[in-house]
Amino acid sequence: MRKFAEMAFLVDFYGPLLTEKQRNVWDFHYQQDLSLTEIAEIAGISRQAIHDLLKRTEKILVGYEEKLGLVQRFLAERERLLAIESSFAKLINQEDFDGQVKIKLKNILKQIQEVIVKVSEE
Repeated sequence: MRKFAEMAFLVDFYGPLLTEKQRNVWDFHYQQDLSLTEIAEIAGISRQAIHDLLKRTEKILVGYEEKLGLVQRFLAERERLLAIESSFAKLINQEDFDGQVKIKLKNILKQIQEVIVKVSEE
């Protein structure tokens, strides 16, 4: 399961850099859960060719990540945002702020949460 999640992130970030054939085979296998044999029938090539294409595509995606590090950077930034959200929520609940300040702080927390959702969707 972990490898699948890692590969999903890699495709999200670097998928547009793949060829159309690589993207299609990747989609058939990982998104539509087709077997190598089923993909081979659709593509009109051998099962071994599909296997090789998937392995080569994985290597390409991992290579992009090793060179560019976009997924790692994204995950680190998301963790930082979640930590800020958690700290801010604790602050609001612990401190004794007057009504207006507390409303403003809750609005800021809501904005932080919106950023986290938006970043996670992209």
